[in-house]
Amino acid sequence: MAILNKYMQLNGLKKYFRALTVVLSALILTGCGFGNAAPGDDGFTKEIFAMDTYMSLTAYGDMAEEAVRKAADKINELDRMLSTGNEKSEVSVLNSEGVSRFSEDVMNILEKSLEISHMTDGAFNPAIYPVMELWGFTSGSYRVPSEEDIKSSLANINIDGIGVSGSEVTAADGMKLDFGGIAKGYASSAIMEIFSRCGVTSGIVSLGGNVQVLGTKPDGSLWRTAVRHPENDGYIGVVNVKDKAVITSGGYERFFEKNGTRYHHIIDPSTGAPARSGLLSVSIVSADGALADGLSTALFIMGEDRAVSFWRKHSGLFDFIIMTDDGRILATEGIEDAFESEHDYEIVR
Repeated sequence: MAILNKYMQLNGLKKYFRALTVVLSALILTGCGFGNAAPGDDGFTKEIFAMDTYMSLTAYGDMAEEAVRKAADKINELDRMLSTGNEKSEVSVLNSEGVSRFSEDVMNILEKSLEISHMTDGAFNPAIYPVMELWGFTSGSYRVPSEEDIKSSLANINIDGIGVSGSEVTAADGMKLDFGGIAKGYASSAIMEIFSRCGVTSGIVSLGGNVQVLGTKPDGSLWRTAVRHPENDGYIGVVNVKDKAVITSGGYERFFEKNGTRYHHIIDPSTGAPARSGLLSVSIVSADGALADGLSTALFIMGEDRAVSFWRKHSGLFDFIIMTDDGRILATEGIEDAFESEHDYEIVR
């Protein structure tokens, strides 16, 4: 037990430094300042911890400080409403009682989650929480469950068991929702709206590595957003963007090892086990942060062939950068002129 506790402590520290490295990398590439609520000619930046990760918010202009503080308040509000670790949150009430009243934001997130679930044929599933619990990813008490237990949990993830009547949401017995796969993307898009309402025309947020930008940098140049390499501390490449989110999912983010096998947290709803799709990471580039967040998970589960087919069907909505298990990098043609890499890569058309 002492060894396990030590492992979890070390794993927590690794997560902290990993998240901090991602935030620092984004700020270095974009030329933003780093400090706690730091005003100045370089804009106004604030760091917070919410949604179980470290976040950095930066805006430029006369109303930058007000915009950033309002954005931080919004994130904390969303965290209180969505956290499965807060027994009074709207989501936790639904999970424990089977019925809850959702506020406008949480209802928007539910509707977006169901939309993405339908469009990806269930690869993205906001009801996967019972299976995540089974594997121990919600508590840190990791285990490899039996096939019988997995089959039993899979019976509770059918999104048809979710009912909506006005602001009231119900869930079938045994169902539990978790919006962790879309919440940060929704939050980053909400922040862009707050920035715009405050008159900010240039800004960037990094929510645990989920990056979204408003406009261009103050000097008119594009934001340079790094895409982390899933197997080392380097980068797959850099995407030059404006008014876009760049959001990545990969098996390196959360995992445990048992008997020499690594088990990551991205669960395939069709099997109830960590996805074995032949991919190491998926980065989505889209103007819609919530869509980008959900699709980064869904395409990781789909694997290369299904992901490419899905993009060709919905190419106007997003682009992607994929790294496969054998080290190949694929980027879609919509970002052909925006993506830079020191590695060889293929353009998907």
